[in-house]
Amino acid sequence: MEVSPRRILVADDEPDILEIISYNLAKEGYEMYTAKNGQEAIDKAKAIKPDLIILDVMMPKKTGMEACQALRSMPQFQKTLIIFLTAMSDESSQIRGLELGADDYVSKPISTKVLVSRVNALFRRVTKDDDEKILIFGNIRIDTIKFVVFIDEIEYPLAKKEFELLYLLASKQGRVFLRNEILSQIWGREVIVGDRTIDVHIRKIRQKLGIDCITTVKGVGYKFEL
Repeated sequence: MEVSPRRILVADDEPDILEIISYNLAKEGYEMYTAKNGQEAIDKAKAIKPDLIILDVMMPKKTGMEACQALRSMPQFQKTLIIFLTAMSDESSQIRGLELGADDYVSKPISTKVLVSRVNALFRRVTKDDDEKILIFGNIRIDTIKFVVFIDEIEYPLAKKEFELLYLLASKQGRVFLRNEILSQIWGREVIVGDRTIDVHIRKIRQKLGIDCITTVKGVGYKFEL
């Protein structure tokens, strides 16, 4: 399966900095985009949905911190990586940036080697976390980060409980989950649901995915198998 390159958006009002950052990160295999101010960074982020955003703190129209705050208020950017570029070395400014949701700081004047190293390190960390939250079975990918299932790279959204049920079964492929066990883990002991609730959710999962990956074990429960 071919993996798309990570997208990075760099926002700075100095063209030379945009050029040197874009050049060096593009050499690392990243897909680069640029913005000249904070407002343009917000607009471009909405359009391209980058994996990481590099924001200069001092920019016209909106500062990097204002852009960061605006982006973090949107659900689609809650987990997007953000790095600040700043000439401000005082601790209070760095703390404020981190409180607004930045993942890292790189000081100006910029060392491209340091910046590239920080970017690579952040992506390694995210990849490690993501690998633990994604189940892959041939052409099927169950992604707990996006709460969707991909089959042959086509996205199949499920309702929250449908997804949780599918993930539970798939997390132990071939193991039979008892009906009471499913009810307890998915709906909780404090929530009273009918016994048919599981059957209805299983049927909806099968219909939405178009594949029969869940087997009914009569009188016992269900298991995930392909």
